[in-house]
Amino acid sequence: MQKPVVAIVGKPNVGKSSFFNRVTGKRISIVENTPGVTRDRIYADADWAGKSMTLVDTGGISLDKNDEWQKHILYQAELAIDVADVIIFIVDGQTELTHEDLNVAQILRKSKKPVVVAVNKLDTLDQDKLMPFYELGLGTPIGMSCEHGLGVGDVLDAVVSKFTRIVFSTQEDKTTKVAIVGRPNVGKSSMTNRLLGEERVVVSNVAGTTRDAIDVPFRYNNKDYILIDTAGIRRKNKIDYSSIEGYSVMRSLGAIRRADVVVYVLDASEEISEQDVRVLGYIHEQGKPSVVVYNKWDLVEKDTHTVELYKRKLSEALKFMDYFVVQYISTLDGTRFGRVMESVEYVLTNARQTIQTSTLNDIIHDAVYSFSPPSKSGKSLKINYATQIGTEPPTFVLFVNNPDLMHFSYLRYLENCLRKAKNFEGTPIRLIVRAKSKEA
Repeated sequence: MQKPVVAIVGKPNVGKSSFFNRVTGKRISIVENTPGVTRDRIYADADWAGKSMTLVDTGGISLDKNDEWQKHILYQAELAIDVADVIIFIVDGQTELTHEDLNVAQILRKSKKPVVVAVNKLDTLDQDKLMPFYELGLGTPIGMSCEHGLGVGDVLDAVVSKFTRIVFSTQEDKTTKVAIVGRPNVGKSSMTNRLLGEERVVVSNVAGTTRDAIDVPFRYNNKDYILIDTAGIRRKNKIDYSSIEGYSVMRSLGAIRRADVVVYVLDASEEISEQDVRVLGYIHEQGKPSVVVYNKWDLVEKDTHTVELYKRKLSEALKFMDYFVVQYISTLDGTRFGRVMESVEYVLTNARQTIQTSTLNDIIHDAVYSFSPPSKSGKSLKINYATQIGTEPPTFVLFVNNPDLMHFSYLRYLENCLRKAKNFEGTPIRLIVRAKSKEA
């Protein structure tokens, strides 16, 4: 079941991103005093009182439609409002209500969505300070201070009380989800139909036929899967955010986030684009194992060096994820098509593997012995201990004497050593550096 979506809205610089970061426990949204720092919608899952949700942080709403940038931000926020189950409207408790606040409130009232008004930047939860915000006409305002965590729990209590559907944080769907993603008209729906062996998804040569992310149950190799066929993702400046296409892009990115593995489809008759690289970067950042598929291989004039040429070009474009797995197929005639699900199972297996603590520390010890850690101002980095704390993606913690001494290049070196020792092809891995506790 999809988690309830909670959109965080408000004018610039009221603390939306601070609230988002505090609740998700991650510094995902950039926090800065400059208005308009959050330009697009940013997503993260969160839990409160045993209930799961997806938070959406939006750019600060300004109603100046003469400003092209503000028009873009307004569209982004309106899209988030449209798909939200509950809306958190954050206002600044240290200033008086503005004409902009009242106009945003009017937009929210018209949406007919449940709204929680959160009055931020309060030192105390004095009810007298909340009285002016009843004028918004959106119910009882709740005071809070994101900076100090004051009242944040009250806001979240009000939010989850408005959920009409609940996904408990302990509730897990064991079915493996495979998202099929790519630019429009590369053959995603044709791939889905061939995997299913039937016409379950509309196939058309017109770009943008798939308007939503479609979940289709599927069985392969005696295992249950859900295929998520998504709308094609185009470049941002080619997207009309005021149209249904804006929903399609948002749901495609959401499909990546909730997938267990992503199949990214490229058109073999075209060059890999900047947008392809951006979306593959998003898949990497989300920690998803993935398979890159060159479709329409039947349209390519080939010789003995063609595959190597394509792989070299892909390596140049995807330097940040040199662990990629690639297949060359044709959904039209079925060429090598069976390798798609084989690769899906392969990268999932790699993403779910664990390394015994003793083996892990042997790998790290050998790496340190072969290439000494960096030093700074006469102080040398010492790695005391390593342990694995998670899978999908495989995640490891390195306990060191001083995390500030760890250089990103040495961290990358350690990652490469892990990849040489164990097969993590097709999946990102995460290395977290922490200070060794004094008690340890």
